[in-house]
Amino acid sequence: MTTPGRTEHLVLPGVLTAEQAAETVAGIRAMQREDGAIPWFRGHHLDPWDHTEAAMALDAAGEHEAAARAYEWLLRHQNPDGSWYAAYHDGEAGRPTDRGRESNFCAYIAVGVWHHYLATGDEVFLDRMWPAVFGAIEFVLELQQPGGQIGWKREADGTPVNDALLTGSSSVHQALRCALAIAEEREEPQPDWELAAGALAHAIRKHPERFLDKSHYSMDWYYPVLGGALTGAEAKSRIEESWDDFVVPGLGVRCVLPNPWVTGGESCELALALWVMGESDRALEILQSVQHLRTEDGMYWTGYVFEENRAVWPEEVTSWTAGALLLAVAALGGDEATVAVFGGERLPVGLAPDCC
Repeated sequence: MTTPGRTEHLVLPGVLTAEQAAETVAGIRAMQREDGAIPWFRGHHLDPWDHTEAAMALDAAGEHEAAARAYEWLLRHQNPDGSWYAAYHDGEAGRPTDRGRESNFCAYIAVGVWHHYLATGDEVFLDRMWPAVFGAIEFVLELQQPGGQIGWKREADGTPVNDALLTGSSSVHQALRCALAIAEEREEPQPDWELAAGALAHAIRKHPERFLDKSHYSMDWYYPVLGGALTGAEAKSRIEESWDDFVVPGLGVRCVLPNPWVTGGESCELALALWVMGESDRALEILQSVQHLRTEDGMYWTGYVFEENRAVWPEEVTSWTAGALLLAVAALGGDEATVAVFGGERLPVGLAPDCC
């Protein structure tokens, strides 16, 4: 059981006390299965991206053994081609319920593995996970398009879906940088990955036409910043441009326009993006604004409808919402591993393409 003494570094005014942080961590632990799997909630499915995010939150809280079990689950369920399926049943030995293989879901293991290594210094873990990271990145880069963007997924029958999502590609950009950091640590340079990361960053920065138009989703708004492709003045300009569209003062961030629905996960990710930009005060305000989603047992509702029949919706608490909050708090609180993974100052940047 997590104790307040282990979560003192997750204290943030108006967001979490040590006791509240311990409750939230315990809530994620309660959702984790004995085999290491972390579903959205018990009885619901698991997807590899959210599973990894929850594992990272456990590491940020010092629950390294529980996080390691989550990564062992990924090792046991990786497909021969380096991928994972998009969704697995909770409770039936990892039976897949969606056999599509999404590029950003598969790449994110690199972020989690690098985060766990930085949090623990466990070189044996890094060595054990390297083949899985390598296989995952190779699978993902087979979906990279000539313009640098990453195709969304492979269908269950193996057919590639070459249309690219900006949010997914931005997440892959962060994962590629973490994978390159792992390769550097192991002294196994991957020049093809460096070229891929540079081409992807260039596409995100300069060629929005190469991605499907999902601009009504808040994730497409902030993820180029959160994923590290947009920095400095470009990042600030992008966030300011749509701030009033997506941010609902005192409540959080809309998931999708024009729906009157704020969600905890997107709000916490925006807070992380703001922190990446150096705007910790605004990040703190966003995190404070979503505390109306906190439940009595320390978890967080997925979202809240704020017009007409005001209500929590859907009526579910999710491991990944709690995980996103803990990671944002850890970044603002200076947790070294979380700062390194999301701040990106020490992550490789890849090689810029020669042409446009």
